[in-house]
Amino acid sequence: MKLKKIVSAVLLATAPVAAFATNGMNLEGYGPVATAMGGASMAYDNGAAAMMNNPATLGLMSEGSGIGVALGFLGPDVSTTVPVSSGGSGTAAKSGGNAYYMPAIGYVTKTGQLTYGVGVYSQGGMGTEYSSTSDLALGTNQNVRSEVGVGRLIFPLAYNVNDKLTVGGSIDWVWATMDIKMAATAQQFMAMATNMSSGMYSTMGTLMSSYGANTFRLDFSDNNDFSGAAKGTGFAGKLGLTYKISPVLTIGATYHSKTDLGDMETSTSGAAFSAYNSGASLGPAVTGKITIHNFQWPETYGLGMSYQVNDAWMVAADYKRINWSSVMKDFKMTYTTSNLGTGATEYADFKINQNWSDQDVFEIGASYKYSDALTLRFGANIANNPVPNDQVNPLFPAIEKNHITAGFGYRLSKQSGIDFSVTHAQRVTVTGSGVTGAAGSGDMGNYGTTITHSQTNWQIQYGYRW
Repeated sequence: MKLKKIVSAVLLATAPVAAFATNGMNLEGYGPVATAMGGASMAYDNGAAAMMNNPATLGLMSEGSGIGVALGFLGPDVSTTVPVSSGGSGTAAKSGGNAYYMPAIGYVTKTGQLTYGVGVYSQGGMGTEYSSTSDLALGTNQNVRSEVGVGRLIFPLAYNVNDKLTVGGSIDWVWATMDIKMAATAQQFMAMATNMSSGMYSTMGTLMSSYGANTFRLDFSDNNDFSGAAKGTGFAGKLGLTYKISPVLTIGATYHSKTDLGDMETSTSGAAFSAYNSGASLGPAVTGKITIHNFQWPETYGLGMSYQVNDAWMVAADYKRINWSSVMKDFKMTYTTSNLGTGATEYADFKINQNWSDQDVFEIGASYKYSDALTLRFGANIANNPVPNDQVNPLFPAIEKNHITAGFGYRLSKQSGIDFSVTHAQRVTVTGSGVTGAAGSGDMGNYGTTITHSQTNWQIQYGYRW
């Protein structure tokens, strides 16, 4: 199979795909082999998906070529309850965003000491979908939703320095998409607003003082599970190594760089601003453009080991440090419009505080070769919740912590096989402690709002080697 044909097939798969993640915004594992083992992947051959994990492990494969075609399913179960004391009904609003599918494809070939390839994988994301009648819609009769998706087109390279040491790396082209449809009280909206043009400021003042506007909406969404209204692209890279301490013990390490994504932008009419008085619209939405500033994926460090206990059993354990604090301090965007009737281009800058913590992830797994054809796998993925209680937001409920995982691999022939994984993220419940801050503070307020989140996900892959 010629490489240019593989590249063509990969490029067909590069449509943006949303992924709703469970290690913060990261998926709990990449590829069904690693995911079934709690995500552990740093120090053994886990197939083409290794280019998302530790690219050096690609050098552990045998001579020849291989391709993996995968489909992932994420099933988040999210609900939010806004207490009566905060203006809600105390009734849980259940997110309708509960089924998302992610295709992936990877190709690798090893010749001599060199292994190289190409692949497309979803990195992660998050999102929700609340109905137009939920408390979160604030009586505007429009749904409230968020959707963030990040993916990578990856070009990995690994080199076997000797029979013990393998080094590797990759260059990743990264794309990101985002939708947001949100309603906010006047106080929340002004807490987000850090700067406005004179025409925008005058319009806001008139809407509130003369027309009694007490709710505002800011919407940009294409209502498509495979893309978002705001888009941005950039680059990132990975480095990795593995070292065989003995024939049965291997250690591995990897470093994933922070992304260098450009600002995400909608079209000039891809966003809408609207105002309401106690649920009654104060006129048609004003179209404009949203620019999301400096949205990045964080750097990640990983260390791990694998131990071949005997011919049947192998155990693996990894530790990952995800530096969310460097990229998730706040969320900044600018709304720009020439449609306010002032004869000028008007704008408003917004900020939502996030202040995420760095995340420690422990991934532990084992595999048991039941027969020449069947391998059983299981594991656990244990992490802290990176989202502080005073900043938790119903639109971005990335609060999951612990997962149990299982799966299997079945050889259909000497050259082909199927791998499958299933994970369950245990239910997490968080009650917000933040309050709405002063104008421009970035603190929208969620005091007493309770969010619950669990997930059941699966991945399946068909692999062929020659």
